[in-house]
Amino acid sequence: MENQEKITMLITEDHTLVREAWCRMFNDSPHFEVLAGCASGEEAIELSKALRPQLVMMDINLPGINGIEATREILKLLPGVKVLGVSLHAQPAYAFKMMKAGASGYITKNSPMDEMILAITDIFNEKKYICKEVKEMLSENMISGDDEAAVLNTLSKKEIKIISYIQKGYSSREIASALAIAVKTVERHRYNIFKKLKIRNVASLVNLINKYQHLYQFTVKA
Repeated sequence: MENQEKITMLITEDHTLVREAWCRMFNDSPHFEVLAGCASGEEAIELSKALRPQLVMMDINLPGINGIEATREILKLLPGVKVLGVSLHAQPAYAFKMMKAGASGYITKNSPMDEMILAITDIFNEKKYICKEVKEMLSENMISGDDEAAVLNTLSKKEIKIISYIQKGYSSREIASALAIAVKTVERHRYNIFKKLKIRNVASLVNLINKYQHLYQFTVKA
């Protein structure tokens, strides 16, 4: 790396062994200084405020506030911080959601050390970085024609909220009441959802959402 000054880092990872290994690995490099390691999104937010690292390595699956929400909160407080998302998941939907939250890069835990360094170098050169494993899976999905997950990424927050109520068995009138909007507005959203997803009935919608439940939060809070 060309920059002679050390890049200060906060490493967020809930598996102690992995977190300690990363901290040791980066501290052994002349290019990095790990200011702290933590195991939750809440800790990451508080430590980012206190320590102001230049880079936050952010695991997505965390107890409490997940890595995506923590990334949003950190970037609201410190817009200049670079966030590198890290996850076990190579599905492109995870990378898209993390980047949409404001992360500058995304790698999986299968990525070699060289690629991790490349990702950090690129994001500090104001580039975006998606690891090779995710790109390969995206290519495979495109070749196989399995574009359902990509289509789900086009849904708006309002459409996702309405889907969550449909999944619970709510009628259009009940959804309208719950969201304080007109029944006609709900029906318009339903039409757009069905058109985007190329489905014709609620049963097909529920089957599709159940298939990708692990990627999306189609849930209604009580």
